[in-house]
Amino acid sequence: MSDLAESPAITDPERAAVMVMLLEDDQAARILSQLEPAELRLLGEKMCALGEIGPIAIAQAIAGFVEKTERLGLIAHDRIGQVRSLMTRAVGDVKADSLMQRILPDDPSRTPTIELARWLTPQVLIPLIRDEHPQAIAVLLVQLDPEVAAAVLHGLPDEIQPQVVHRIATLGPVAAEAIAMLEELLHRRIGECHGRGALAMGGPRDAANIINASVRAVEKRVMPEIAKQDRQLAKAIENEMFKFEHLFGLDDKSMGALLREVDSDVMIAALKGTPEEQREVFFRSMSSRAADGVRDEIAARGRMKMAEVIEAQKAMVTAARRLSAEGVIVFGASDDDYV
Repeated sequence: MSDLAESPAITDPERAAVMVMLLEDDQAARILSQLEPAELRLLGEKMCALGEIGPIAIAQAIAGFVEKTERLGLIAHDRIGQVRSLMTRAVGDVKADSLMQRILPDDPSRTPTIELARWLTPQVLIPLIRDEHPQAIAVLLVQLDPEVAAAVLHGLPDEIQPQVVHRIATLGPVAAEAIAMLEELLHRRIGECHGRGALAMGGPRDAANIINASVRAVEKRVMPEIAKQDRQLAKAIENEMFKFEHLFGLDDKSMGALLREVDSDVMIAALKGTPEEQREVFFRSMSSRAADGVRDEIAARGRMKMAEVIEAQKAMVTAARRLSAEGVIVFGASDDDYV
């Protein structure tokens, strides 16, 4: 982690990170909301990497800010966006959107659908465009982050992928009319797939992720109440709370307790379908000799049906859920803070 206590010179991204860290949370959040995805990621990385921030670094950051504002002045940037933000904080998203539509029915600051697409995951984007013309797909992909574009490309039909890449490589200037057509296409496809609400939010998985990130007392208080109201919903949330990949987050002690409860054949079958680097989480809780033995048995097991692997992983999750209920192992956050 970098230490800016007495650094003689810091980079522009580091200056920006220092400035944001000096602001109140609400002010910082408003600034971050205006950034592009790549800018947001870079600034987030710099903010996380900041060590002790000394007076020299603070002085440099403020001096750089003052120098730029003296050159540029203060402009009325995104006044409509500021009003919308204030309305939202005052009356909530739904009422604010209704108010702004009445105030500015032709609001030019509405987020274009293409801009929205830059924030969507590949899993959401792929169904929207998989049946569209390769040219339209190419125009969209060049506007996404490379990692997202690569994942979307991988999710397209095999026969379409070369056509899309060829068009990307030979795209050249794109007429404004083509961008407008793509905008209309995305808007229509999002409406067809997700209705006027655009994108579904929430669900058992999101609820499970929040509960897993909370202290244990929240789970003990919330889940019984949900089960009283809707037993099926409670079961759906529990199924999302306890998945095989959640075992990767167990500490060595909890993992050791789990492995002692699981038959070795079940563990070998479960790890057979797990990437090698993720198996290390399990091996760390074994002696080196035992871990080497399991590695050899996995290699000797040969090909297995995926159904058998999934069944073995479910058996390990079932054992983990039982140990969690007994208080032997802990999923998610603890009830206590430690120093």
